[in-house]
Amino acid sequence: MRLVVLGGGGFRVPLVHSSLLDDPDRLVDELVLHDVDPVRLKGISAVLDRQAADRAWRPQLRVTTSLEDAVRGADVVFSAIRVGGLRGRTLDERVALGEGLLGQETVGVGGICYALRTIPVAVEIASTVDRLAPDAWLINFTNPAGMVTEAMSAVLGDRVVGICDSPVGLCRRVARALDVPFDRAGFDYVGLNHLGWLRAVRVNGHDRLPALFDDPVALTSFEEGKLFGASWLRTLRAIPNEYLHYYYFARETLAEVASAESTRGEFLLSQQDQFYSQVLSAPDALALWEAVRLERESTYMAEGRAVADVGERDACDMDGGGYEQVALRLMASIGGNQRESLILNVRNRGAVPGLPADAVVEVPCVVDGNGPRPIATDPLPEHAIGLMRHVKSCERAAITAAVDRDRDQALLALGSHPLVDSVAAAERTLDAYIAAFPALADLKP
Repeated sequence: MRLVVLGGGGFRVPLVHSSLLDDPDRLVDELVLHDVDPVRLKGISAVLDRQAADRAWRPQLRVTTSLEDAVRGADVVFSAIRVGGLRGRTLDERVALGEGLLGQETVGVGGICYALRTIPVAVEIASTVDRLAPDAWLINFTNPAGMVTEAMSAVLGDRVVGICDSPVGLCRRVARALDVPFDRAGFDYVGLNHLGWLRAVRVNGHDRLPALFDDPVALTSFEEGKLFGASWLRTLRAIPNEYLHYYYFARETLAEVASAESTRGEFLLSQQDQFYSQVLSAPDALALWEAVRLERESTYMAEGRAVADVGERDACDMDGGGYEQVALRLMASIGGNQRESLILNVRNRGAVPGLPADAVVEVPCVVDGNGPRPIATDPLPEHAIGLMRHVKSCERAAITAAVDRDRDQALLALGSHPLVDSVAAAERTLDAYIAAFPALADLKP
């Protein structure tokens, strides 16, 4: 199988390569890395070469800066691009903070701006894949994953699947807190990307999650329990995705982000600029990468932990299972026609009552050689489906704005978002984003 990674110079690519090296079935025999930045490609290639140094086998590796060259004849394409780079992310954050709004890259106005400049590129990628690799599956990691996957599905239909490691990480942590085997449990998770809830954990047909709400020590022993607190989790009778912290504790999180010396994007920009400048001359490129990755993972969602006053991240909370492992299981299931159950971002098709059939949702799916099929869910409580519908309406307005270059739809997406408390602030933010990003200059009223 030929696997193509778009954004192949990205920092997380070694995670994918490591999973391929450990795959006993050797599913992928050729790995093609594509990136617009040849320096980043060289740096990551050095890490991959060190990873494979002591291995008897590795996939054939090829790098290219040509999209058409990379995609032609692919079996599977991973899309992991970052339009505007980390400097773009820092602008998303700072412009929003200037108006007293949250600029996180997938949540609120920052996520919408990121989508406005990413979706046109993603749709062009989808069209290129459709033309040059018509039988390929496209697995999307590009944030904001729900919006980008939905936009690409207009071109590729069900052959585009979105992946995120937040749900599987949540499920693993809850299984550990319940002391139940992860591989034997069934997880009732439903939502949008970065906005979902774990509602049941079934083992032998019995829901074990209620027992967790009756055990305050176990309930606060893992990342989400610490972030949200036992009282709120018992109130919800569900475990939220960690990104819902931005909604449930919006005031506190915004204050924490605004008071910080640097934003998350600024931290990552400084860290990765240093990494890419050092990696080619480092005595051990892999050791350098691993050290940088540990720092990156240990500081993840730092603002949420600061609000909850729960200190540093535990090592067990950083073991989420990884998007690269989910992707490998998805590829193996499709390629080998092996039945699998995975939480994925796919078109709804009636699985979540109250949302459009073509809206991308994040739900458990049955996967085989024909790809994933969403599993129908029980109706959500009003507070949850109401928030999902509200956010999904903003996402769909942002997709329309990005595809049609429609400023009014962009303003609708920003001004109606539940984390935005002022249309005037939303309009000033949109104007500032347009001024900051030349790619948005063609948005027309």
